[in-house]
Amino acid sequence: MSFLEHLEVLRWHLIRAFAAVLIVAIVAFIFNDIVFDHIILAPKKANFITNCLLCKLGELLNIPKLCINSKVLQLISIKMAGQFTMHIITSLFGGLILAFPYIFWEFWRFVKPALYEKEVRKTRGAVWVSSILFFLGVLFGYFIIAPLSVHFLGSYNVSDEVVNQINLKSYVGTITSVVLSSAVVFELPVLVFFLSKAGIITPNFLRKYRKHAVVLIFILAAVITPPDVFSLILVTLPLLILYEIGIKISKRVERKKKS
Repeated sequence: MSFLEHLEVLRWHLIRAFAAVLIVAIVAFIFNDIVFDHIILAPKKANFITNCLLCKLGELLNIPKLCINSKVLQLISIKMAGQFTMHIITSLFGGLILAFPYIFWEFWRFVKPALYEKEVRKTRGAVWVSSILFFLGVLFGYFIIAPLSVHFLGSYNVSDEVVNQINLKSYVGTITSVVLSSAVVFELPVLVFFLSKAGIITPNFLRKYRKHAVVLIFILAAVITPPDVFSLILVTLPLLILYEIGIKISKRVERKKKS
């Protein structure tokens, strides 16, 4: 195939992926009461499952600070079309998240013909693994990082004379960015696998810069969590585990190359 023919094939893969996102987004737009009341706005409520569990744990350990989001966080919209705009944007984000397996599958269908049969065999199940890791990241971001971020950022103030009036756009932007960032971070093992296959990184490289990675992970966790040790550990531990899994995967790829 010529270069233009490749572009034509890629164009149709992109069109089908965008169509899938659009269809799911339309469904999310229709069921806006479920999307907003029970999903998007849930982490700021005291009866959210993570907030309830942390509050009970705080009572058990006698650490009141663990009882997060106990105060009502009021949201405002300061533009005439603000709520309608956020309705559309949130629906598109929902479509992107829920349609991710199909999007990755379309990308895989485009790349697959360029691979040798042995390479296709070795990467079989890539769509399933990537999708599972992606949704694990979404769940981790939504149930762990999002309520902690909402509590810290929503209740932080520089002075008692300054009242927090959180804009709906800011709140939704925080939730979606946290969830999508977490989902991308959970794709680290897949990224390490392909980079190791390409010879760009090695297990020795990952071990050499392990200390640097740990420092970066702690900084990231400290930024998005409240200032207490428990929350810091809660977010840091899974990220460190993912990094160690990446080292194991890279080591396995290198060993197979040598054999």
